[in-house]
Parts: sequence; structure tokens; C-alpha cells
Amino acid sequence: MLDNYAIADQFSLLAKLMDIHGENSFKAKSYSSAAFSIEKLPVQLSDTPREKIAGLKGIGDSTSKKISELLDTGKLTVLDELISKTPQGILEMMQIKGLGPKKIATIWKEMGIESLGELLYACNENRLLMYKGFGEKTQESVKQSIQFYNANKGQFLYAEIEPFAQQLENFFINRFPDQQTSLYGDTRRQAIIITKVELLTTTSMPDIQSALEALQFQSIQTENESIHAQAPDGTQVIVHQCLPNEFIQQLFTSSCSQLFLDRFQQLAITAKAGSSESSATESSNRFKTEAALFQSAGIHYLPPNQRELPEAIQPLSNSEPAPVITTADIKSVIHSHSNWSDGLHTIETMAKACIEKGYEYLVISDHSKSAFYANGLSVDRIREQHQYIDELNASLSPFHIFKSIECDILSDGSLDYDNDTLNSFDLVIASVHSNLKMTQEKAMQRLLTAIQHPATAILGHMTGRLLLSRPGYPIDHKAIIDACADNNVVIEINAHPRRLDLDWSWIPYALEKNCLLSIDPDAHSVEGFEDIRYGVIAAQKGGLTARHNLSSFTLDQFRNWLTARKQRK
Repeated sequence: MLDNYAIADQFSLLAKLMDIHGENSFKAKSYSSAAFSIEKLPVQLSDTPREKIAGLKGIGDSTSKKISELLDTGKLTVLDELISKTPQGILEMMQIKGLGPKKIATIWKEMGIESLGELLYACNENRLLMYKGFGEKTQESVKQSIQFYNANKGQFLYAEIEPFAQQLENFFINRFPDQQTSLYGDTRRQAIIITKVELLTTTSMPDIQSALEALQFQSIQTENESIHAQAPDGTQVIVHQCLPNEFIQQLFTSSCSQLFLDRFQQLAITAKAGSSESSATESSNRFKTEAALFQSAGIHYLPPNQRELPEAIQPLSNSEPAPVITTADIKSVIHSHSNWSDGLHTIETMAKACIEKGYEYLVISDHSKSAFYANGLSVDRIREQHQYIDELNASLSPFHIFKSIECDILSDGSLDYDNDTLNSFDLVIASVHSNLKMTQEKAMQRLLTAIQHPATAILGHMTGRLLLSRPGYPIDHKAIIDACADNNVVIEINAHPRRLDLDWSWIPYALEKNCLLSIDPDAHSVEGFEDIRYGVIAAQKGGLTARHNLSSFTLDQFRNWLTARKQRK
């Protein structure tokens, strides 16, 4: 039977949802007042005769009928109808501190945001600052509240969990210097999505428990040779214990995808069958490093984050594979937003930050005019920006700022400006930002039309996905990659940890088609440049080399690429 608190919660939710949906404000206030009154009642409504409920303080006839409905059926029809019309993400927003119904209504109805992940991404892009009622402090508070909420849901982006995981690993290493300790499983493999942080250590079980207690972890439980615990922020942690002679084998086995491990073990069995070593020395427990384990299996060594695709495995009898891309190979920042649209910093500030970091050039690509929510550039503002960039280039040489735009792909696949305006840019990044709920047929028509446009140089975040928030519109990846290859369009690997789009699993096919890719941070501030690293980590999983990455081109190579591209078009 429902108690008064549960009934009050239902009326409070009803009032908030009515405000969010813009329904009768008088009724919404009356239901909110009713919720307050119900909580304060000295008697339980469930014990009160139905005919007397309307006479209780703060409860009118309309509210009384709804209370009776709740008590008799356990449901409130008007509330159920509102919930059915409300996206799940909007309901989740109601759990976020600092977001009342009016702010949520603005986020949903005016910003077009329907999930917490999209809202967090909007905070990172400073989108909230453009709407009444949202200042910098509010935006930062919302961002922190969402991150705390997500931590307690048990799913993280690797970028979000990495600092905590490394701190935990270092704590154990420093506390038990005579023992072996390492990150383990998906955390060590730098999987894109992490559900728990795992460590492997040779430290004793009692010492593991005392270490976790020292960190004020909660819900500490022992299961077989592992200890499960919850960090103060809600993160799930598992510390596995093993003997020293088992450490390397267990570490390796946990740090591979299943497909990779199956192929590796097949080759290892073949290598073992051809070995003249005695069976006593064949045990993998003898290895002191993973490199030695690979050597024994007759396979070129691969670091943990590249142990995804079985095709990555190369026998020692083959020549060593080409080295995959590293952050040191990145020569530029392509795809970045300034305070001309929804970025935080000036173009000059971003350019000087690039120079300090050793980059050779910057491709500034603010939003186009249809992105009104991001202060997209009108044609007149484009001319002003280009004049400003010319002045900066004169003073910052030999560093160079290229004029670009992240141009919205409109619903019919056309681009957001006329051809003369598009031709005024050094290059155009074409991306979908609106009307994301499409069938595959519609999405394909839209993307293919944009790819075939002569001005399109780079296809931005191919599927529009936001990890842990939005799956992205459905597409035929092979057909899109084929079209990009045929039209000399570069495919972006958007390095923002919430996008990582193109997904790394499609990199091998893109390389097979000789399609150029580009690791781009989609930076909305100087700090956003750091996301390049996460794009590199993802690209390494797919075997991308610097030669096939546009943002690895030197300034001269990039200029030559632009010239050759314009001649072809």
C-alpha cells in the first residue's frame, strides 16, 4: 500500500512534468502544493475513508479523486500519459541537481536535447551559455552533477575513468613496491566504454583489503581470488590476486578481445608444436614479460590497446608491421571552434596554444549559419572572420591558420551555403547536426548527396553518435566509405571521447579502400586539443598509420594536398 510520501512523490512528479510540457501552470502549482500538504498530513491517506480525503487540509476535490485512483489502482492515468510523452533522457534530467522544470523545458524544447549525454556534450561546447537562465557557473554545476550521476550508473567513457584508474594503480604500486601490480582487463586495454576498474596484483588478500579500506572504499566483498569494492564516487573496482608465476599470463589473457586471443592461441599452439624445448619449460608461466610471451608464440609484440582485431596479429616470419599512429605523429589541429561560434577562446588564443604545443597549423572550423544554437556564421561574419585570419597569419607566420567551416548537411543533403561562399574556404567539413532521427534510407541519401558535393573535403563525425547517450543514425558504413574514397573525401575520426566517430572497427576497411582519415579533436577550447590523444588511442586499435592520417601531414604536405584536391574538383 502506498504511504503518504510515495503519493506526494507522484504529485510532485506530475507538477514538474506539467511545467516541462508547458501545460496548465495553475494546475501544476496546485499539484505541487498538494504534494507538500500530503507529506505533512498527520494521518495516512491509505487509512482514511475515501469520502473524507477531500476534506483534509490542502487537498481539493480534483486532487482527492486522483489520490483515490492511486490508492485503488496504484496508478495515476494523467501522470502515466505525461511520462509516455517524455523521453527517458528528460526523465533522467529531473535527477540532476540544479535543473528545475523550466531549465529542462528550455533544454528540451529550445535546444533539442533529449539525453544526459547530449546535455553533457552541450556543456562541453558551451551551448548552454546562449540561453536565458544559464551562466558559466550553472553550466559547470550541471556538468559536474551529470558526471556524478553517471558515475553511480556504472558506465564510463575511458577518458572519464582513466585518471582514477591510473591513480589507483599508482597507489598500489607505491604501497606495495615489492609486489607486481597492473591495470587489468578492459581498463588496461583502453576500451572505449568501461563498466569497472580492474587491477591485477600479487599482493596478499588481507593487504588488498586494508589498502581499499585506507582509500575509504565501501561494500568490500571477497569472491574467490578477487575483492570487489565501491569507490567513494560510486565507481566499481575489482582487484584480482594471483601468484607471481601466474601474473604475466593472467595479465595478457585479460588484455585481449576474445577474437584476438583465439587467434593468438592457435598460432601459439603451432609454434609450440615446432619447438624443441622440453614441456617443463613450455609453460607460459615462465615468462617475465608479455614481450617474451609474444616471442615464444612466434608473433610480433602488440601493446594492450591494439589487441582487438585478429588481423593485427603478425607472425615473426613476416616483416614487422608498419608502426601505428602515435600522438607524436599529429602535426596539426583540424576541426576546432572559436568564440566566433560556440567555442570558448579566440582564434588567436587557439593558434598560440597550437604553436606552444608544436603544431604547424590550425584549421579553424566554426559552425555554419543553420546552427543558430551554436551562433553559426552568417555570410557577412564569414568575410569578417577571413579578414581577421589574414591579419593573424601575417603576424604568426610561419604558423598558418586555414579558413574552414563545419558546414551543416541539411535535410536534403545540400550544404548550408551557396557555392561562392563555400569556395571562399580553404576546406569544408560537412557534418549532420539536426534531424538526427532518420531511417537508413534517409540517412544514406543525405550523406551521399553531401559527399558528392564538390566543396566537401572532410565528412565530420559520420554517424552522429554520442557514446552512452545516442547510438547515431543507421548507415551502411561500407557504402559511405566507398563514396568517400570515390570522391576524395576524408573521413574524420572525431577524437572527442563522447564521439570517437568513425568507430575504430571500420578503419581497416577504410584503409583497404585507400581512404584518407583524419584524427580531429572537434575542440571548443584550448583544453579540447588534449582529446587528440583519445582519437589516437582509438585509431591505434584499427591499425591507422600516420601516412593515412590527414592531421599528420606537415604544413607543406597539407598545402599540397589542398592544391591537388582543388585541381581535381
